[in-house]
Amino acid sequence: MTTAPISRRPLFGAGLGLVLAAPSLVRAQGTTVNLYSSRHYDTDRALYDGFTTESGIRVRLIEGDADQLIERIRNEGTNSPADVLITVDAARLARAQEAGVLQPSRSAVLEARVPASLRNPEGYWFGVSRRVRVIMYDKQKGAPAGLLRYEDLAKPEFRGQILVRSSSHPYNLSLMGSIIAANGAEAAEAWARGVAANLARPPQGGDTPQFQAVLAGQGSLAIANTYYLARFGASAVPAEKAVYERIGVIFPNQADRGAHVNVSGAGVVRTAPNREGAVRFIEYLTSPRAQELFANGNFEYPVVEDVPPHPALAAFGPFKADALNAAEYGALSAQALQIMQRAGWR
Repeated sequence: MTTAPISRRPLFGAGLGLVLAAPSLVRAQGTTVNLYSSRHYDTDRALYDGFTTESGIRVRLIEGDADQLIERIRNEGTNSPADVLITVDAARLARAQEAGVLQPSRSAVLEARVPASLRNPEGYWFGVSRRVRVIMYDKQKGAPAGLLRYEDLAKPEFRGQILVRSSSHPYNLSLMGSIIAANGAEAAEAWARGVAANLARPPQGGDTPQFQAVLAGQGSLAIANTYYLARFGASAVPAEKAVYERIGVIFPNQADRGAHVNVSGAGVVRTAPNREGAVRFIEYLTSPRAQELFANGNFEYPVVEDVPPHPALAAFGPFKADALNAAEYGALSAQALQIMQRAGWR
């Protein structure tokens, strides 16, 4: 095995001892990349094995919650073995940058492969996969009339119909950040008040329960990321496949700015013992083979344009993506949370 995962274990106490007990890994800078990742997908292991096969550099994996990983790196200080931090969502990447745990990197490879909107302008992090936040509905009931933009979700005619997770989740913070950037804070707050008034139930659960609740009749419109539904499309479980077949997808704002796109991203840790290996690892994550693994392992859209998505995802159809830089809406997450909570979106 090329990875030494510590999955779903405490990040302090016993888990911390596993890092401190292995100083040889820090000394062997050229042969090991220490990866701190908040991605919890078992399919990512194939990514790390592929990097070791290609480069001869072993990946040592520490998994955990993004905020805990960021705090852990801060507490470890100059003694941190971490070389790369990977996390999902631009709001979390912005949090890592603001916490001072990342350093800027320049790479001609990454700048050529990763579109400008999907990477930090100063090189603090680079997107390695995309997920799109869309509106889902029950095909048997038909597409809702008058719902073409995120802004339309605030219309009175959708009262009692919207299903969505809590305002504090980074997926929603990033979406709200994009609304602020597009329309200004005042209009964004008015929109949030309209959405809060249109909720079918108090926000709860993850993205999957939102579109499941649509079919259960608890609401008509779910706000969710595409990859959650695409997983059901590739499932061997008949009940999940049936959900996939019945749920329709609306890519909002196709006549103007485009649908909101979020990222999983990777950055070099500020105190990385193996900075060269860290950059090489992130470059590998944007290679065609690695991008195929992101697409087929977790049903995310690749960041590299010539790598196709999984067929279950491609079946949703082509779409126009919002070109707003992910770093811009990620940096607005604190303001986004304040606005949504003031608006009653809990």
